[in-house]
Amino acid sequence: MKTFFTSFILAVCLYAGIAQAAGCGKVSIAEMRWGSAGIAASFDKFILEKGYGCSVSIVHGDTLPTFASMNGRGTPDIASEFWTKAVQPQLDTAIKEGRLVKGAEILADGAIEGWYIPKFIADANPDIGSVRDALKHPELFPDIDAPSHAAVHNCPESWACKISTGNLFKALDADKLGFALVDSRTPEDFDDSIARAFDNKVGWLGYYWSPTSVIGKYDMKLLDFGVPHDQAEWDACTSVRGCAKPKVNAYPVSQAFTLMTRSFADRAGPVMTYLKARSWDNETISQILAWQDENGEDNENAALYFLQNYEELWSRWVPADVAEKVKASL
Repeated sequence: MKTFFTSFILAVCLYAGIAQAAGCGKVSIAEMRWGSAGIAASFDKFILEKGYGCSVSIVHGDTLPTFASMNGRGTPDIASEFWTKAVQPQLDTAIKEGRLVKGAEILADGAIEGWYIPKFIADANPDIGSVRDALKHPELFPDIDAPSHAAVHNCPESWACKISTGNLFKALDADKLGFALVDSRTPEDFDDSIARAFDNKVGWLGYYWSPTSVIGKYDMKLLDFGVPHDQAEWDACTSVRGCAKPKVNAYPVSQAFTLMTRSFADRAGPVMTYLKARSWDNETISQILAWQDENGEDNENAALYFLQNYEELWSRWVPADVAEKVKASL
């Protein structure tokens, strides 16, 4: 009986060891449609596969649909860079009720959102320091595709900033001042509108954020909304689609966290330590994004460039043996 019991215990321990080694299993990661998040998803994939033996698939994502899917259906497993302000009340509930888990604050410096104009327009017009100042000069911000009116450029569909920008446009009565709200069809169209403005030396006014390669490449001035950020108003109206009576509100300094489903977190084992440690600064992100833009590379190659050139940073996120596996695979 003693021999049987000992053998049974050894078998259980062996099985547990095998289960733990294979515990990472299949993992799905949402690749959001903006630069820093796409690169983060790619280097997470590489580190999880090469360092922890996971089998990782990348799925397309955007803020609102990805949150709805993770919260409602438990998939994908991870959103590497998720901007939480857009869904903060719902996210707080999901975490409290045990459906979702937050990992590291991946953008260590936070993210800056707001309405921008080119610095060359600001330098030539020193009276423009705020959004309201800019709206007094529709002649400076023509819609290149429809020059009969001025333009405030908005985000693509399914981006949370499309809602907030639309509500602020309404609160500012910008349409009565000769402006139209111009929605971007794709992220590429959004960025191209800024590039065309600089190429043609004409004004551009609209939403953007940093850190991004665009803000790194083009010298832009962030405008003041003239009021402090009101979180209660933001949650009740500014960020709510179809809000009837929005008020002028300043954007928050946004935080971006890694978001995980509870089912993944419960089986992630040592991967959780990595996902709770992994965080990079805006200067590093901007350098990688600039390299990606200048060389026309995709997110996967930008992630490899990061891993090959910033070992001192990322090797602090993982144990030494995992770091060695990753380095050997580069």
